[in-house]
Amino acid sequence: QVQLVESGGGLVQAGDSLRLSCAASGRTFSNYAMGWFRQAPGKEREFVATITGSGGNTAYADSVKGRFTISRANAKNTVYLQMNSLKPEETAVYYCAASRFFGRAVNLYDYWGQGTQVTVSL
Repeated sequence: QVQLVESGGGLVQAGDSLRLSCAASGRTFSNYAMGWFRQAPGKEREFVATITGSGGNTAYADSVKGRFTISRANAKNTVYLQMNSLKPEETAVYYCAASRFFGRAVNLYDYWGQGTQVTVSL
């Protein structure tokens, strides 16, 4: 089992930045790829970014490429999502997730956090 706890969400204005953190506990953190997903009201959960266990490879949704950065600190069992130039349409609950495999699909991920709300106002 892997337990995940997100933090860092909040209310910001369009164009602002925010950094999300996800603290993991349980099994060996570096064995898992980590992903960030988001879900807006009435919409499906969507992929945002992912990073391999070593941190050597990352992937992003096209909509966030160049503005968001995923990183991890294996010594701290933590993964981060730096979000810059936020847009109102990115208002959502943001989830971190752990997977034995590197990929974008929701169903690849075995463990999920409870989510953190990000609200971007005009």
